[in-house]
Amino acid sequence: MSTTTTKDGRLNIRCDSRARQLLDKAAAYAQTSVSDFVLSHALASAEEVVQANESMTLTAMDFKAFLAALDGPVEPNAALARAFDRHAEQVRQ
Repeated sequence: MSTTTTKDGRLNIRCDSRARQLLDKAAAYAQTSVSDFVLSHALASAEEVVQANESMTLTAMDFKAFLAALDGPVEPNAALARAFDRHAEQVRQ
């Protein structure tokens, strides 16, 4: 039994005739519609951008230092205490 996804969002873009011709040609080579071609390639690019901005890679030495910091004492410094105070004040408003 197959499942289908309902596409309920719409995205309209404008492009010049050269860009449209190129997209038409690429979609034809990929044997897909222009909409599916643009969507699949835009999603792949979006995933790369999101991953690049939401993840980090540490060296083995940095990872050990990170783990040590997590295991270390948890006494807040002055900046953290001020941040907690600001947060508490904003939440009350």
